Amino acid sequence: GATDIKNLQLDKNHITCIEEGAFRALRSLEVLTMNNNNISSIPVSSFNHMPKLRTFRLHSNALRCDCHLAWLSPWLRQRSALGLYTQCSSPPALRGLNLAELRKSDFACSGADAFVQPCSLASGSCPPMCSCSNNIVNCRGRGLTAIPAHLPEAMTEIRLEQNGIKSVPPGAFTSYKKLHRIDLSNNQISEIAPDAFHGLRALNSLVLYGNKITELPSGVFDGLVSLELLLLNANKIHCIRAAAFKDLENLALLSLYDNKIQSLAKGTFSSLHSIQTLHLAQNPFVCDCHVKWLADFLGSNPIETSGARCASPRRLANKRIAQIKSHKFRCSAKEQYHIPGTEDRRLSYDCNSKPVCPAKCRCEANVVDCSNLRLTKFPEHLLPSTEELFTLHTKRGPIINLSNNKISEIEDGAFEGASSVGELHLTANHLESVRGSMFRGMEGLRMLMLRNNRISCIHNSSFTGLPNVRLLSLYDNQLTTILPGAFDTLPNLSTLNLLANPFTCDCHLSWFGAWLRSRRIVTGNPRCQSPAFLRGIPLQDVAVPDFRCEDVLEDRSCVAGPQCPSQCSCMDTVVRCSNKHLQALPRGLPRNITELDLSNNKINSLSNDSFSNMSQLTTLVSSSSLSCCLFRAIGANPLYCDCRLLWLSDWVKSGYKEPGIARCAGPRGLEGKLLLTTPADKFQCLGPVDISVQAKCTPCVSSPCQNQGTCQIHQSQQYTCACKSGFTGKHCETPVDACVSNPCTNGGSCLRDEQTGGFRYCACAFGFHGTFCEVNVDDCEDHGCDNGATCVDGVGNYTCLCPPNYRGLLCEEEDDVCSPGRNPCQHQSTCISSPTGPRCVCIPGWVGPDCGIDYNECADHRCQNSAQCIDHLDGYSCVCPQGFSGEFCEVTDLQQTPCQMAKCQNGAPCNDKLGTAICQCPPGFEGQSCEKLVSVNFVDRDSYVELQDVKNWPQSNITLQVSTAEDNGILLYNGDHEPIAVELHQGHVRVTYDPGNQPATAIYSSETVNDGNFHTVELVTFNQMVNLSVDGGEPTTLDSQGRGQPLTGETPLYVGGMPEEVIPSSRGLSSQSLNTSSFHGCIRNLYINHELQDFTRSQMKPGVVPGCQPCRKLYCLHGICQPNSAQGPQCHCQPGWTGQHCDQPITVGLSGGDVVTMANGINPCEGNKCVKGACVALDAQTYRCECEKGFRGALCHLQEEPAGPCQRLQCLHGRCQKTEDGESCVCDQGYTGESCATETPCRGEPVRDYHRLQHGSVLCQTSKPFSWVDCRGHCRAEAERGAAAVSCCAPLRVRRRRITFECDDGTSFTQDVEKPVECGCKDCV
Repeated sequence: GATDIKNLQLDKNHITCIEEGAFRALRSLEVLTMNNNNISSIPVSSFNHMPKLRTFRLHSNALRCDCHLAWLSPWLRQRSALGLYTQCSSPPALRGLNLAELRKSDFACSGADAFVQPCSLASGSCPPMCSCSNNIVNCRGRGLTAIPAHLPEAMTEIRLEQNGIKSVPPGAFTSYKKLHRIDLSNNQISEIAPDAFHGLRALNSLVLYGNKITELPSGVFDGLVSLELLLLNANKIHCIRAAAFKDLENLALLSLYDNKIQSLAKGTFSSLHSIQTLHLAQNPFVCDCHVKWLADFLGSNPIETSGARCASPRRLANKRIAQIKSHKFRCSAKEQYHIPGTEDRRLSYDCNSKPVCPAKCRCEANVVDCSNLRLTKFPEHLLPSTEELFTLHTKRGPIINLSNNKISEIEDGAFEGASSVGELHLTANHLESVRGSMFRGMEGLRMLMLRNNRISCIHNSSFTGLPNVRLLSLYDNQLTTILPGAFDTLPNLSTLNLLANPFTCDCHLSWFGAWLRSRRIVTGNPRCQSPAFLRGIPLQDVAVPDFRCEDVLEDRSCVAGPQCPSQCSCMDTVVRCSNKHLQALPRGLPRNITELDLSNNKINSLSNDSFSNMSQLTTLVSSSSLSCCLFRAIGANPLYCDCRLLWLSDWVKSGYKEPGIARCAGPRGLEGKLLLTTPADKFQCLGPVDISVQAKCTPCVSSPCQNQGTCQIHQSQQYTCACKSGFTGKHCETPVDACVSNPCTNGGSCLRDEQTGGFRYCACAFGFHGTFCEVNVDDCEDHGCDNGATCVDGVGNYTCLCPPNYRGLLCEEEDDVCSPGRNPCQHQSTCISSPTGPRCVCIPGWVGPDCGIDYNECADHRCQNSAQCIDHLDGYSCVCPQGFSGEFCEVTDLQQTPCQMAKCQNGAPCNDKLGTAICQCPPGFEGQSCEKLVSVNFVDRDSYVELQDVKNWPQSNITLQVSTAEDNGILLYNGDHEPIAVELHQGHVRVTYDPGNQPATAIYSSETVNDGNFHTVELVTFNQMVNLSVDGGEPTTLDSQGRGQPLTGETPLYVGGMPEEVIPSSRGLSSQSLNTSSFHGCIRNLYINHELQDFTRSQMKPGVVPGCQPCRKLYCLHGICQPNSAQGPQCHCQPGWTGQHCDQPITVGLSGGDVVTMANGINPCEGNKCVKGACVALDAQTYRCECEKGFRGALCHLQEEPAGPCQRLQCLHGRCQKTEDGESCVCDQGYTGESCATETPCRGEPVRDYHRLQHGSVLCQTSKPFSWVDCRGHCRAEAERGAAAVSCCAPLRVRRRRITFECDDGTSFTQDVEKPVECGCKDCV
């Protein structure tokens, strides 16, 4: 019947349901408010019959945004001024989102939601199996398997314990808003819907113990702001989300006793501001580094009374968590953290390890990408939903991308909790200004992109709180000026992009030009846009006098001011300051404010000009009991309506700013009158104002200070009491006790005696002790720093200073061997870590373990025609001689003659025969161009050839051809530490090997090679064996087993002789058996490992001449053939001989030396090298040494052995010695008889001794002696097939033994050893 109603206010009731057509008759309705109810669903088109509706409020309800409410979203979008802040309460995915901003696809229904319950069934009734009285529903122990439906809505307590309930379905209790207690203990519950308890803001007790709950769904306790008791003990919970208890700020007791919890995320209990008792015992806690925070929390909050203990690792097992020092909690690969018999401890982290990406955004790795979404404001719940993403630290840090949207304003503190974010992208938005409070909480930000916005000014508080920003881009904005000090809050700024901005280069910007010149910051040279005479000139190039303001009006548009009070939150023109305990109107409110929420504060009074500068203010929310919606004025306040409040009456009457709720409480006669309807002439000041009213504006009027304290008023219209000596407290009501001066230092708490009031003791903060907490505990006494780190004591903790190559909290992590500073690889090579250390993968052109060796590609080049090879980093090039071209100089220029192209070497003439060039090689040279010297003639006594580039020969083959008429002379000599020599000895070839630490050994050729003809000598080494063969005959073998590796090639190889300084360094050869005389004759075709040696690449001493041909036909009996004399080859005779072949003795006349001297005037003995002897000239170039008595050798440098003691006895194969019985011979091995002339027949002589051998560089011998026989003696030659068959004394039978060897360095090994056990004569090998 009330069809003409224009104003219907139904807010702050208990409406849960709206019947279909409830408002159909109210066509004249202009104001309808239903906020702060429990409405969950509204029938379709409920508000379509109100054409005059201009005010509509529906916020703070329990709206379930499913398919049944989809019609309301487009209805609100079409009426943008109505239903502001109408938000969804469920489902959880849409909770808190504005209903008008949702799409049709967001409103979905499951099978259970397909039917909407009519209002007639919503009130509920007592279930038949339960009992109900005094709003308590008792279903205890009734065998229920599910929670009953349609319960009484007025119930305050429901008891469902001791049943068989297995799950709590979605919205099970949402409609029962008056519930204070729910008891679901001792059931079979294993699953709870995330929104099962949503909307129960009055619930203070929730009992869930004794069930089978394994995990608490995300947000299951959200909104339970009144909850004081939560019992979850005796379940199977293994994981607690970090935000599980975030809304339970009034919770006093939480029990998690007897569950499966192994770890808790840091900050799990940080929201429990009222917690007094916490039960965590009987959980298998893994006390690693992830639980350290819990020990610190329990140490500073002694609320855990059940005695929670560690289950692992073993060193902490069964210890109380609250009593363990912080450094004991560590994560180490050396420890076993798994608890046998429990589930995988990774389950404890699963529910905290899945970051949730904000709606419509894209999240990958550590990037939250909300770009290109046409957002007009900062996305809600961005940081709470991605909090875990920001724990995924990388080198760049997490990234937030909000580019290419339409965001015009960011609420202060929107980025709280994003301290680890490294990059923030806000490119291409509609931001008009920036202030530091926008980015509060982003201390770790390094890159800030604000390109392509509408920012017109930067002031000195625009970037406060961003100490780590290195790159700031303000490219393409509307910047005209920048206030001084604008970038002083960015100490690490290195790149600043200010291009494409219309800067006005007037006096206000003069400071910036100097600033740009004095900073080493990359800016891109921003340019002036005005005035005209400076247009296009870079700012930093403008002279200071040119920054003028004469022709430009002063611009105050960039003056920085408070944009939003620190106690409030601002969004566009709406400022919310509710629930902030404010006692006065906050300062710094924006002038363009349209809505101000001051509800639930302690503001006592407002002055006449409180809102004088807020010309656009349309809504003021200030009541504590009715502060729920827009157009709510100041109702439920005891307004004193005298003349001083007339302004407020006039203000609310203008523009219908207050709907008629605010009433007057005085003075007398105006009690209960509406502020909106009371005439202006009733607001009068008659008589004094009551003191209780005056105290609201002047609190000191009521003398609140006791004990003669002085009341002082502050600008915030609050007061403080200055107390007399001996009293304290807000009103000076408390007598001073012994602890008033707080003698306890370092944060200690003073405790006094309750009876006497005197000092009792100091309760010290963690890390301090002593009478007054003055002693800092040395936390380094039991530190956990690893790898030799230095412990630095702190307050209640310590810090580890890591040595080089280590890092981590306890220096437990070793740097990668390939990390900067340790990477050994050079020249851009790739370092790969391996178990044995770093391995370098070289780029082309470099080799070596660290790629530090430039590989010489010319070592195996393909350049032709004597081209020069030039080595490059990754290849080589050929420098062609004249007449050639091509990559490898393989192309011949056609203009040259064949002989020009042949380029005969070593003086060889060239003959052109039918277009073919033929080089006529001189003696000794071979090759197509006569480039190789392959035969040389040794004509001097001390001449030799030194080969420098001979390589190592572990297995080698040396072949040479020799022609000589001499008996003795050096052919080859390798004079290293174990010298080997190939020489002529009495016309035979002898190979001698002297290891130095054992007697020298030698082998001889059976053939003679001094007949003047060429003979081929071949020397082969293989596996420490040396074989000698002459002219392809039967080889002779020298066994150097256990002695060393012959022919090491570590020193030069000498051919035909050796230098004088090498002779003494040869420890055994020269002093015993080596004939040190040089070779006289010809050597040709020297092959080493099948490579023909070129003597032009060697060092030839004087007396070595190329070629052998001239002296081939001339035989000098007592002299040397000289091939290059003027008359051709000629014999130079020794002293006392003459003739063409030096075969005729001289009986009278001068000596040969004298003849030579007189003939040519040259004495070869000048500068001779005879040590102990006289020089005798042999010819014009050579000489010999006549040794003094007692000296011998080619240079008379060796001392002769003293004469034997025997005078009459001559020992043929042995030495003579004197004994008491007279003189006797000691025979050499294989001989016997009085004068050692009889050969001993072959036999085996018993030996018992240690067997010794060289094992690497270590000398080893058998651990004990053993027996064998040595084969000694001679075998007679026997006639066989008409020739003498040669036989040798050798083993006929050998025995192999496995014997243990012990070495000098303490090591030992086992090896097979063969030794003879029977000897006899057999064919020589």
